[in-house]
Amino acid sequence: MIFSGDIKVPASRQEVFAKLNNVEFFASCIEGISQVEQISPTQYSAQLKTKVAYIQFTFSITVEITESIFPERIVAKSQGVPIGMIGRLVSLTTAQLLEDAEGTIISYEIDMSLTGKLGSIGQPVLKSKTKELEKQFAENLRNSFSGSLTSPNNESV
Repeated sequence: MIFSGDIKVPASRQEVFAKLNNVEFFASCIEGISQVEQISPTQYSAQLKTKVAYIQFTFSITVEITESIFPERIVAKSQGVPIGMIGRLVSLTTAQLLEDAEGTIISYEIDMSLTGKLGSIGQPVLKSKTKELEKQFAENLRNSFSGSLTSPNNESV
C-alpha cells in the first residue's frame, strides 16, 4: 500500500527538519507511541499501541533513518511485529521538504506492506486506520508551530 500527501507547515525548512529529526518530538506526534529508545545514532525502537477496527494491537517497532540531507530530505525504514500475533509491518517513508512562500511543504510517501494475520484484516480497514494516523500526525505537527496547517486543497488536516 502506498500513501502520499503534502503537509503545509508555517515554519522554515530548517525548523521543520530539526523537529522531524528529533525522535522524542516525532514520537510525540504519533498517538500510542511509548518506550522510545535510541539503539544507535540512526536507529530507534519503540512500542505502538493502536486499535484497528475492533482489534487492539501492540507493535514492537524499529526505525532506521537511512537518509538525512539537511534541510531537504529524510528517509526512514520501519519494521514492526505485532505482539501476540503472527505478522509483520514494513514501511519505507520518504519526506521531501520544499520551501513555500508561507513556510514549508512536507511532501511524503509511505510504502507499507503487511504480512500474516495482520495483512488478512483487509486493506480498506488498514487504509482507513493509516489515514487516521496521518491526520493525527499532521494535526500534532501543526500544533507545534504557530499558524495553520492545510492540505493541498486548502482543507484543514
